[in-house]
Amino acid sequence: MAEGDLRLETMTGRAAIAPAIDALAHLRIRVFRDWPYLYDGSVAYEAQYLSAFANSDGAILVAAYAGDAMVGASTGLPLAHEHADFSAPLARAGYDPDEIFYCAESVLLPECRGRGAYRSFFERREAHARALGFRMAAFCGVLRPDDHPARPETHTPLDPIWRRFGYRKLDGAVARYSWTDVGDSEETAKSMQYWIKEL
Repeated sequence: MAEGDLRLETMTGRAAIAPAIDALAHLRIRVFRDWPYLYDGSVAYEAQYLSAFANSDGAILVAAYAGDAMVGASTGLPLAHEHADFSAPLARAGYDPDEIFYCAESVLLPECRGRGAYRSFFERREAHARALGFRMAAFCGVLRPDDHPARPETHTPLDPIWRRFGYRKLDGAVARYSWTDVGDSEETAKSMQYWIKEL
């Protein structure tokens, strides 16, 4: 399936996902370096994180290509296969992690946005989750203060888009993850707000 002049490919299972891990790692580092994540990523960390993802039964990678170059990607896996820190906020909110499919990241190079790939990322992950028998899908997005010095004046939150896709903000379900921001020398904890949807 093509979105504009982008080609989307859905991969499931270790054999299909593993060959795309290196390209996915470099794409994540590049896109997450921008607002609002400001992630000063490393190939070593990405290799460790993504190898665990690729080995998860039920994992999915939806990749967008312009020619042979991966310019966008979206991943997901059963929430119970993630680290306990990911599932704890949802468990505290009364949800069973075994019933939730976790939509990890959706990254797309700026010049490739606005062509419909983002919506397709969500639709393909949700279809995969339903096929596996999951009742709900969830993801989380980083919370940054409005007065953060790195916040671009032109930044528009994605909240309205996520609501159009059928997700709702789960009040009180906030996780804390640590990474090193661009320009910093050490990791600091960030708040991550959960959104959820019944499939």
